[in-house]
Amino acid sequence: MKMMTKTLTPEMEALKAKLKATWTAGDFGQIAKSYAPGAADFVSRLNLQAGERVLDVACGTGNLTIPAAKNGASVTGLDLAPNLLEQGRAWAKAEGLAIQFDENDAEALPYDDASFDTVISMFGAMFTPRPDVTAAELARACRPGGRIAMANWTPGGFIGQMFKIVGKHVPPAPGMPSPLLWGDEMAVRERFNGSIADLQLTRRSITFNFPFTPAEVVECFHRYYGPTYKAFGALDEKGQAALRQELEQLWLAHNQSNNGVTRVESEYLEVVAIRAA
Repeated sequence: MKMMTKTLTPEMEALKAKLKATWTAGDFGQIAKSYAPGAADFVSRLNLQAGERVLDVACGTGNLTIPAAKNGASVTGLDLAPNLLEQGRAWAKAEGLAIQFDENDAEALPYDDASFDTVISMFGAMFTPRPDVTAAELARACRPGGRIAMANWTPGGFIGQMFKIVGKHVPPAPGMPSPLLWGDEMAVRERFNGSIADLQLTRRSITFNFPFTPAEVVECFHRYYGPTYKAFGALDEKGQAALRQELEQLWLAHNQSNNGVTRVESEYLEVVAIRAA
């Protein structure tokens, strides 16, 4: 059976509308390109088999979807942002890949129970407003004995620090739990409790590569990364200058290059869960 959509409170409907507006703002595809090799590495470790049914939840422009399909898997990508899905479809067409891209909510997956052998999500499902509902949906869509694999930013990693800086200047919306809890091992265990037979948690890092300076990277995030785009838009000129200064200091302090380009590593939690029978 499919997940039955329950009536949402007006507050939750408003929050979901705000989240959709955030992720359709800017152009996340410009950010996703900067860590695409690390996304491909994540897929490679899954050792997907030809014909394996894979669902990429909150797929964005296809950083996981495309390499999974290249491995021969039968892939469906789902996201709430239509502009990102269009980029994913264009990328798949250019690669000659047959991938189904669906616009929908990760908290109400429009698929029957046990429809997929592997359910994946990289830096996507962690941003939903009801993590327990999301965890239940990821498990429901996965067949017994199948896998759920996630990549989630950790609180102490570079992107975790960036979120904390942004949150200091622009507090998160009321009712929105910290997405970074998906990078906390205890929280992940609690959210999947009862639905999985095995859980492997591994801290890994992914590299952002930009062909320009840290200050220009901050401007890139300002223009293209939905959460940062919205944060700058919520501030006056003085507030924007203060936020920009702190973000530039963060990127500069962590930059591993000094020749006019930017290379920064950020920690994430790799989650690989086996669905209980």
